[in-house]
Amino acid sequence: MTDNRHEKQTLITGGTGKTGRRIAQRLRERGVPIRIGTPSSDLPFDWEDQSTWGPALQGVSSVHISYFPDLAVPGAVAYVRSFAEVAIEHGARRLVLLSGRGEKEAQRGERAVQETDADVTVVRCAFFMQNFSENYILEPIQAGEVVLPARDQLDPFVDADDIAAVVVAALTDDRHIGELYELTGPRLLTFPGAVGEIAAAIGRDIRYVPVSVEEYEAVMIEENVPEEFRWLLSHVFGEVLGGSAYLTDGVQRALGRPPRDFSDFVRDTAATGAWDVSAAVTSPAP
Repeated sequence: MTDNRHEKQTLITGGTGKTGRRIAQRLRERGVPIRIGTPSSDLPFDWEDQSTWGPALQGVSSVHISYFPDLAVPGAVAYVRSFAEVAIEHGARRLVLLSGRGEKEAQRGERAVQETDADVTVVRCAFFMQNFSENYILEPIQAGEVVLPARDQLDPFVDADDIAAVVVAALTDDRHIGELYELTGPRLLTFPGAVGEIAAAIGRDIRYVPVSVEEYEAVMIEENVPEEFRWLLSHVFGEVLGGSAYLTDGVQRALGRPPRDFSDFVRDTAATGAWDVSAAVTSPAP
């Protein structure tokens, strides 16, 4: 067994989230020493507590930067700029930033990190397929009725496993330094169409109910959704979705293979039983 105690580590901020835990798993499989950066980690990392940044960066040479709750939220740019500078001061020169498509604030965050003298790769992503299976759309699917402020907007949903694979490549291979990879799936879908594919795969009727952003906000308030997430979801559905209805070759350029299709994601997820009615009782919180 290799002794990794004296090897430089990779810090994965948001290391227990949808992409973070997938990145962590892939790096462990490669034998890369990692450190999970969350407020509850043994060595805590908290975006809002800068006193945790330095200790979390000790002995770290590369960082996956995933700002919580999202790079698009107001104030995120200042945080990621400051964090990138602290990371460089502590010897972490390889920085891979997770970003989102069609978000002006997120792109300002990208530039803030790119303007440092670090070795930077930006991974800019479309809407995650896993939002249908691991996040706020999961329980509505299980319940048989999905209410969202989206009708005919098209988006090329991307698989979180593809995102993780690109991030790992960027963290471990110098060829990706300086690149901006914009990641999408291989085709455009609407939300009603995506829910329809899921319904067909699991053999159940799922009612799709389109509403206005204002109506959706009212529902979130009734359900006591925290304000920062209400803002983020309203921003995504009201301003982002539909504005980037085009495909890119980011996955192909980074990995040398096509991105995973939504139908493959649906088939594999349906096989796990995640969307079964019986799973609703034990399904994890977003």
